[in-house]
Amino acid sequence: MTGFGRAVASEFVKLFSTRMWWLLLLILVGYVGLAAAGIALALTLAPEQSGMTIPPGALAAVVYSVATASGFVFPVILGAMSVTGEVRHRTLSTTFLATPHRAPVLAAKVVVAAVAGAGYGVAASLATVGLGALVLGSSGEPTALDESDTWAMIARMVLAMAIWAMLGVGLGVLVPSQVGSIVAILAFTQFVEPIVRTAAAFVEPLGGVAKFLPGAAGDALVGASFYTALGPSAQTLEWWQGGLVLAGYAVAFLVAGAATFWRRDVT
Repeated sequence: MTGFGRAVASEFVKLFSTRMWWLLLLILVGYVGLAAAGIALALTLAPEQSGMTIPPGALAAVVYSVATASGFVFPVILGAMSVTGEVRHRTLSTTFLATPHRAPVLAAKVVVAAVAGAGYGVAASLATVGLGALVLGSSGEPTALDESDTWAMIARMVLAMAIWAMLGVGLGVLVPSQVGSIVAILAFTQFVEPIVRTAAAFVEPLGGVAKFLPGAAGDALVGASFYTALGPSAQTLEWWQGGLVLAGYAVAFLVAGAATFWRRDVT
């Protein structure tokens, strides 16, 4: 096995040797599943009071996309903690002793985070599609599960979650403090960006800026989100553009972190 292969295997061992990965997974599945069911129920029972403008035939996509629109923060945290956890517990120096060249270590963390993020994407998709389709079907609304576009969207949801996890690794390298990185993730994803994107749905000039935010790029990659249904002025990128922008954020964080913290002496 090559040095990189050993580094990847080591990262998988580290990931599955803690409880954090499955605790985050359980919370993710419960959160997005119940959210999808609740949104589906609200949009089918009282669509005129929801404040959303759902295009014909797009209801199922909006419900299913809750997996990424609301759940992306979990793979980001998982990716960040793959770095900050080692910093906090001071095991990073041991990791560097086992693999003296630091680039393969960082690359291994990115690979493992991408695989774990994709797994989170599959689990989250099963939760939102399962419960969301159940509510939609019970309400007499089409589930769109017989359409190829729906399954293509689900595949992009899995891809988006993988990229979000890689972005988390980059953020963890850039902000190696575990508390600092988690606070930054929650503050931006749960407060700053939602406020800007909600305002952009009603203030058209903001839309040109908001569509390039990480969450907006992730939603564009997926192709659906409840944010895009907030108002007619909500602007989005093409799905491939959203993927490139989101991946660009991940690369930028990784490069910045590799050029700063990752090169420092570790004690």
